Formats: sequence, structure tokens, C-alpha cells
Amino acid sequence: MGNRLTKIYTRTGDDGTTGLGSGERVAKDCPRVEAYGTVDELNACVGLVLATPGLPLLISASLTEIQHRLFDLGGELAVPGRDVILPTDSSDLERLLDELNDALPPLKDFVLPGGTPGAASCHLARTVCRRAERRVITLQRSEPVNAEAVRYLNRLSDLLFVMSRVLCRVDHGTEVIWKPRPKL
Repeated sequence: MGNRLTKIYTRTGDDGTTGLGSGERVAKDCPRVEAYGTVDELNACVGLVLATPGLPLLISASLTEIQHRLFDLGGELAVPGRDVILPTDSSDLERLLDELNDALPPLKDFVLPGGTPGAASCHLARTVCRRAERRVITLQRSEPVNAEAVRYLNRLSDLLFVMSRVLCRVDHGTEVIWKPRPKL
């Protein structure tokens, strides 16, 4: 089972550093820690969506699998030079995205985040996913990063948007369409 955490606090980070999976100590705000920290935050947001009562089985099972891949991605980012996310991970998201989107009416306007609690949680996860993608791209500018990590996060944010639309309908809610201010 690997290492077990028997003591949660170590005091080793009290100086503003943290240990990477390679054993190297880095600043807690370095781009690598920002990237995997934001992926961790995204995983927590996906958990919030999963806590929504009455989720369709396909969405629930898919989000659980996504949480596992996000944990893999966090581990990948915490160990420089380690590639875990595969092209098939993004392809799997694309297939699910197409399946869910095919059942939805075409979108002609921008949708505001909200509609129902489940849809709103999905929108929150989507925005954190976009931030995680930006953090990984920032890291990629200074260090080698698996290109599949960026691709995966890009597809996942699209999927979370489509899932929000599905959940709005499952909960018998109404998508809130953006009404731009009239030109003055």
C-alpha cells in the first residue's frame, strides 16, 4: 500500500517550503506547487459535484473516475519527469462529452453559472479546471510538462460545462441565459 501517514503535521513546511515527490524542497508558491495544488482544488470541487443528490449514474461514475485521474495528475506534477496522464484519458473525456452533448439542445447564447445546485457546482469545478490548466501552462514555460496534462484539463473543462447543462435538466432547473446590457 505504500507509505502511510501516521502523523499529519511534520513542521517541515513551516519555513515556506514543501517537498516534491522527488524529495526536492521547493517554495510553496513555486509554479509546480501552484499547478498540483490547483489540481487538488479541482478534485475537491469535483467531489462537491459528486455530493449532489440524485446524480445520474453515468455522471457519478464518470466523475469518480475523473477524480482518480486528477489524483494521478497531481502526482505526476509533484514528481518532475513523471508522465501518468495518457492520450486515451483525453479521448475518454471526448467520447463522454460527445455522448452527453448530443442529448442537449444546441446552445445559441452564453449560460450564466447557476441553474441548480448541481449545475452551479459543476460550473465552479469548470472554472477551477480552467485555472488548473493555466497553472500547468505556466509551469510548462519553465519546466518540461507532459503535454497530455494540458490537453486533459482542456477537455475536462468542456466536459464539466456540458455536465452542468445536463444536471440543470436532471434537476428540472432552467439554464440562466446571459442578457447583455443594451448598447447605450
